[in-house]
Amino acid sequence: MENLKVTTFQGYLFWENIDQNLKNIGLRLSSGIRENTELIILPEMFNTGFTMNTALAEPMNGKTMSWMQQIAQKYKCVVTGSLMIIENGKYYNRLIWMQADGTFSQYDKRHLFTLGKEHETFTAGKERLIVELKGWKICPMICYDLRFPVWARNLNVAYDLLIVVANWPEKRALHWRTLIPARAVENQAYVIAVNRVGYDGNEVYHSGDSSCIDPGGSVVYYKRDEEDVYTFSVSAEELTKNRRLFPFLKDADVFELK
Repeated sequence: MENLKVTTFQGYLFWENIDQNLKNIGLRLSSGIRENTELIILPEMFNTGFTMNTALAEPMNGKTMSWMQQIAQKYKCVVTGSLMIIENGKYYNRLIWMQADGTFSQYDKRHLFTLGKEHETFTAGKERLIVELKGWKICPMICYDLRFPVWARNLNVAYDLLIVVANWPEKRALHWRTLIPARAVENQAYVIAVNRVGYDGNEVYHSGDSSCIDPGGSVVYYKRDEEDVYTFSVSAEELTKNRRLFPFLKDADVFELK
């Protein structure tokens, strides 16, 4: 395992405007990425904002998937974020893990946000996704998943880095800022959480508060209230040291998810 170079995009999302969002993100990445990166993380529903408007859902061969492949090829890295997908007549809030060669993995949001009636539109996922990059085992999740520690539990040291992409409103930002370090400490893993900023089409404000927390709970990166493209490294040495000095994971309770 080597250090992993990560770029996060905390951005304003144009409400239900796919073309404008893809154009803006492309421009922001072009001006903001000034060094090689191995992973670009975008927010939840980065191409539309968090909406239940199924007219905006795309098939798996749609324009946003093509755009993700182009970005991954351009920067020779992995690009990840979620979008609204239609497949076999069902709708999914689906995270895509797009690699530079055009191959990809996917994760469908497990915990649908019932307060926002997301469950009335989307079909929930049933399986976690674990991917590998430069020796890092990475578990990507989506927004509301952050509230459920059982789903994120690092059983048998399944992952080294937990990623959460979100459209998390400022009115519950205290919960966001509390749960991110909790997931890092209890799972002895890095957590990178990427949120959007600005008002959405329902006049809900998002303060961002995107962050990276190391396994000991220390802040590696944090940004609030403004667009930001930022590149930083997560340390393999720090991860290994934390788990060696504090071998807590071996004492975790065994259970089965159903």
